Amino acid sequence: MTTSQERDEARGQPSTNYTGDRVHDDLAHTLSDVARTLQDEGSLEETLDAIVTVAAQTVPGAEHAGLTVVRRRREVSTEAATDELVHEVDRAQYETGQGPCLTSTYERRTVRLTDMAAEDRWPDFSRRALDLGVRSMLSIQMYVRQDDMGALNLYSARADNFGDESEDVGLLLAAHAAIAMAGARREHDLTLALSTRDAIGQAKGILMERHKITGDQAFHLLVRASQHANVKLADIARYLVDTGDLTR
Repeated sequence: MTTSQERDEARGQPSTNYTGDRVHDDLAHTLSDVARTLQDEGSLEETLDAIVTVAAQTVPGAEHAGLTVVRRRREVSTEAATDELVHEVDRAQYETGQGPCLTSTYERRTVRLTDMAAEDRWPDFSRRALDLGVRSMLSIQMYVRQDDMGALNLYSARADNFGDESEDVGLLLAAHAAIAMAGARREHDLTLALSTRDAIGQAKGILMERHKITGDQAFHLLVRASQHANVKLADIARYLVDTGDLTR
């Protein structure tokens, strides 16, 4: 069992396969282009799609890329992927409860899987991934947002397709991606909050005009309708604004 201190010490560190042969070449120039690309994206979804697309194109050895997110240490999902194969491989990890992306996410460290056919750390997952045609993977712990954790995952159909350069580029890319993702998520949350406030305000206005009641009374009507239907207050408000009806 990995302790909290060990996880903190491992954060941002190379995997156990790392040999120390660093290759930089035009890495700084490439990552500058990556940062500008991510900054230019609009919505949260567009930013996530850009992250995995850039990762698949930039990290040496990567053929596909995906973003795994764990919310409140329980709800696991693939937020973005370059191919349906990524979703299938990730599903194998989530269903078996094992695999490099889960280990990378929970233990907050880089994990390199060199050959799926010889892998013994995650036997159930490895068999399923091998059947799907994936032979090697690289998973990098990407960010922590309160109780949410994530990993940037790279996939290849060839064994031993990720080396030290892959880790170097992946770690630096993940740092840029985490900043872009955090900014996009804040903007998304703010936009959603404003949209929710506007919808509730419009719904209250409709009820106030229709029933000649106060704003507080209109709000309580919305709350009761939300509780009765077991539907979020914002959704009830939007439904009323869109249809003029408070019931479904």
